[in-house]
Parts: sequence; C-alpha cells; structure tokens
Amino acid sequence: MSFLPCKFEEYISVETNRLVFLQKYLSDLGVKTTTLQISDKKHLFVVFPESSYDERFPVKTVICHYDRVANSPGANDNSFANLVIADFAAKINEMALEGRICNIRICFTDGEELGDEGVFCQGAYGLANYFKKANIKSDEFFVFDACGRGDVPILAKTGIEVVKKSDTLFKRKFLYLYEKTKTILETVSPRNWMTLPVPYSDNAGFLACGIPCVVITFLPKEEANSYLRHLNNDNNLEKEVMNCKLSDDADFEFKYREKMPMTWRLFHTEFDNTLSLTPNSYNLLNKILFQLL
Repeated sequence: MSFLPCKFEEYISVETNRLVFLQKYLSDLGVKTTTLQISDKKHLFVVFPESSYDERFPVKTVICHYDRVANSPGANDNSFANLVIADFAAKINEMALEGRICNIRICFTDGEELGDEGVFCQGAYGLANYFKKANIKSDEFFVFDACGRGDVPILAKTGIEVVKKSDTLFKRKFLYLYEKTKTILETVSPRNWMTLPVPYSDNAGFLACGIPCVVITFLPKEEANSYLRHLNNDNNLEKEVMNCKLSDDADFEFKYREKMPMTWRLFHTEFDNTLSLTPNSYNLLNKILFQLL
C-alpha cells in the first residue's frame, strides 16, 4: 500500500521492539532522540536544535503513544500515527537546521494502553507530573491517537466535563486550546470535522495533573455519522463511552457494542491491521500536523 509510511509492516510485526525501532528510524532520518524513563515506562523525546524555539511563544507538544496491546498489530492504535509523526519530526528537524523557529516538541509515550487499569497506571500520568515539576506550563498539548482510518478528523469532547469542575485558570487555558484545535480542523477539513465523545487516551494523565490537553482521532464518515445518531438517541451512551473499558467491559459490550464505530471495535484485536487503514488518512494527518507550525 503506497500510502503507508516506510517500513510500516516491519514496525507492526509482533517481534519488533517498538522503542528501538523508533530510535533507529528517527536516527536514520537524521533526527536525534533521548529516552526519559519514569518508573518502568520509557518515553521517547525528539531533540530539536535549541535555536528552533522562541520562549516568547508557546511550544506545541505532540503526544503519540507507541505501546500496543499484545497480540494485536496495532496498525491504527497507534502505529500509523507513530511513523507519520516520525516523518513529520524529520521535516521539522530540517527546518530547524535551516534556522526556522518551529516551537514543536514531540514525544512518543509508553504505557497508554495501561489506562484501562486506572489513570495513575498510565504512562502519561507520570510524564505529565514530570512536566508539572519542571514548571512546563505554557505548552499546548495535542494527543494523536488512531489517525490511520477515516476521513473525518474528530476532536474529542473528553475534558469538557473536567473543565466544568475546574478552577478559572485551567478552564481558560483548556477552552483556548480546544477552540484553537477546532480552528485547525476547520482549516484543514472544512465542514467535515466533528467533536464527539471519545474514550480517554494519553490526555487522561495530563488532565489528572491539571494540564490542558486535547485529543485528535479519525473516523470514516459513515461511522462518525452513525455514532452521532446513536448519541442523539441514547442519553446514556456518552457517559458509558467515557467510563468504560471498550475491550474488556462485558456489560458495555452487551449493551453498547453495536453503537460504537467499527474502527473502535477493531482496537486490541488482530483486525487492527494494515487492511483496516485508509489512504486519505495520510494526507489528512500531515495537514493537521503542519497547521501546528
């Protein structure tokens, strides 16, 4: 499939050490990286030249988990976004070496799939605490998860319910970031983007630490429209989506499985494979990423 990033099939192989692969993949593209270990989680940071940052402006931090559930290729969750963002990192690095100020930070996170065990087990929670202790508060955090299938960019409504109970400063920062992300999606995909309830991703750890963070994911148009109809017809569905473990909650599976987008039903299964991905997702993801500049 010509739209797939280079070495994609190798990356999703069950034998692949994904952290080592990403380190070498980026190194071969001339991009430096460093690993930050927090507890037993290893997060991979891209190291851009210091000259590519201007402290007068916020840093846009791209978050993308590289871990996956055992026995699943994880093509959409989250391999596709990993390699597209790695290629994006190479282009940013070239711009930075040419003297351009990009103000981009990229981190491939570990332990996102452990979120089903509670937010405090999630790798992003420890990472967010690290940012908090380092007094990194002016960043704008964008999580990209499952962006390899579909033509409709989805801004997760996740976080809105947290804002309602939050202090004024957090609320103001989150809503600013949320509205900014809406503008990005409208620019890239006019009249073809949506805000929908989406299960928690790495944003859970950041929100739990009081750091505003948004999630972008993709769905095929027919799946997004069908899901929206189900949400309008079932007042409990949004709450259930936010609180359930999509792959493990038997009661949720029985009551709500058929109301979920097919894309999400493929998660953590052998069917989250290359054949499930869609060609138009590649250009769509790249357009969104470059809007961050």
